[in-house]
Amino acid sequence: MEYDFSKLLGKIKEVFGKNSAFAKSMGLSERTTSLKLNGKVGWKQKEIEDACQLLGIPRPEIVDYFFALKVHGL
Repeated sequence: MEYDFSKLLGKIKEVFGKNSAFAKSMGLSERTTSLKLNGKVGWKQKEIEDACQLLGIPRPEIVDYFFALKVHGL
C-alpha cells in the first residue's frame, strides 16, 4: 500500500516554502523528512501530530494529508 503525500507536500510549500525549513521545525533531518515524504519510512503518531500543528491541519483532515492512497492506473 502506497500513500500519496502530494497534498502534504503542497501544504509544506505553502507554509514553509522549503522542505528543509519544515524538517528543521519538526526536529528531523532533511534526509529523514525526505524518506517520510517519499513513503520509504513511516510517520510516527507524534510526528503526524506535530506536523499538523505546525502546518495548521485540522484533526478531521489528517487522513487527507497522511493516509491518502496512491491511485495506480490500469
